[in-house]
Order: sequence, then C-alpha cells, then structure tokens
Amino acid sequence: MDDATVRMRLEGMLQELDRSIRVLTGDGADLRDRSAADGGAHLTDSDRTRAMLDVAARQRTAVLAALKRLEDGGYGRCVDCGGAVPDGRLEARPEAARCVQCQSRVERRRR
Repeated sequence: MDDATVRMRLEGMLQELDRSIRVLTGDGADLRDRSAADGGAHLTDSDRTRAMLDVAARQRTAVLAALKRLEDGGYGRCVDCGGAVPDGRLEARPEAARCVQCQSRVERRRR
C-alpha cells in the first residue's frame, strides 16, 4: 500500500474515532430526569460507555502514532524489533505498530 493510501485510511479512521468519541461523551440525558429505579441501569450504561471511550482513546492514540511513523519514514517497521510488519497485517490494521511476533509477546505479558 502506498503512503498516500495509508495516510487516507489513517485519517479516515481518526475522523471516525473522533466522531465516536464525541457521540459517547455528548450524552444529553440529565441524571436528574432519571428515576431511582433507573440508577442501576445507568451505572451499567455508564460503565459500558467508559469502556468504549477507553478503547476509542487507545485506538486514536495508535492511529496518531501511525501517522507520525508515516511522517518519520518508520511506518511498516516494528517498533520493537525493527523488522517489517507484514502487508496483510497493515492492510487489516493500518495502525499496527508491531510485527505479529512482537505483538504476541506484548499480549502474553498483559495476561
């Protein structure tokens, strides 16, 4: 994939993430309008919204980092080992910063 296509995809992802974050943070419902019986449901909804915001924020950070790597000439190289990130991985996840092996190591450490 050429740099212009990568940039277009990443910028499109960034716009979608920003739109999602605005929707998730723009809940116009006033808590005073909720009944006491809705309190528990609101906490569950609030927890779910917070989790979605966290995921969107992490992905946004990854997209911005990918755009930076594109600018610096490091896009497509693993940030850990310096090896090539497979084209198929970048096609599926344009924001991917690591090769499959290094990403697997990171995920194993998280468990």
